Amino acid sequence: MATFFKRLARTDLIPFTDAFGGHSKTSYSRFRAPFGTIAAISGGFSYLYFSSPNLAHLEQIKEEENQNIALSPDKWIEFKLQDTARVSHNTQLFRFSFDPTKKLGLDVASCIITRAPLGQDAEGKPKYVIRPYTPISDPESKGYFDLLIKVYPEGKMSQHFASLKPGDVVEVKGPIEKLKYTPNMKKHIGMIAGGTGITPMLQVIEAILKNPDDNTQISLLYANISPDDILLKQKLDVLEASHPNLKIFYTVDNPTKNWRGGVGYISKDIALKGLPSPSDDTLILVCGPPGMMKHISGDKAKDRSQGELTGILKELGYTDQMVYKF
Repeated sequence: MATFFKRLARTDLIPFTDAFGGHSKTSYSRFRAPFGTIAAISGGFSYLYFSSPNLAHLEQIKEEENQNIALSPDKWIEFKLQDTARVSHNTQLFRFSFDPTKKLGLDVASCIITRAPLGQDAEGKPKYVIRPYTPISDPESKGYFDLLIKVYPEGKMSQHFASLKPGDVVEVKGPIEKLKYTPNMKKHIGMIAGGTGITPMLQVIEAILKNPDDNTQISLLYANISPDDILLKQKLDVLEASHPNLKIFYTVDNPTKNWRGGVGYISKDIALKGLPSPSDDTLILVCGPPGMMKHISGDKAKDRSQGELTGILKELGYTDQMVYKF
């Protein structure tokens, strides 16, 4: 295990489904809903009622599926930290484990909510810090999920994560559905990400690329402070090299001497060249720090709804229906 962490500190080329020595594949469960025929006799007339599928049977199936899901949207569930690995100078990968016969219960694209104790209030009741995160592990994986978290010096939740040791637990609730992705829902999806805003993008990217029947074209613009801050770059580069429908453009504020990508913020010109043109068959996904969101698309509304579209995407002719803000 120690050897692996040294390797991961140098490269993130290893797919994160394999990152901690575990690899999990699941197959979709299939069922055939039976047709039930119920004869009801009333007032001397016979009525033939076809139940397709039988409601009670569907309820049973739903209950069985829920029993195979680790998450709960209604209550906080404790998940145990299995291992951690450093991905960059300020970002770590956290793997949490649970019942190996279950899936997390995450749809693409959705996130989870985490909470950690933060002392007590004036009445002596526990206070918590609560933050959402997007797992980067395959939603079909059983027994574990991975979080990629940037540790900020003043970040209450990220500092809490950084203090965890294997065997410690974190309380989680979810999933919280963001964008309900379905294969081929759009012909071309453009993505603009900054920093850890890459996590929901990766969730969508991998869902598309692992499905041979999904022909969606993907264009990703990924902005960071420096080349060392680009998370999962080697993983992304491998995905791009092996999938012709994925194109990636990197840009950084502080380039190194050998940097060959873009320099500076994502400008209107970069967006014009790197994103699909506005159309009904185009969707642009945006996720990043507040300053980037304001510049690109405008941030969400105070109630966390999508809010008004502004910024360079508005100037380039995209409409509210063509843009989704994570």
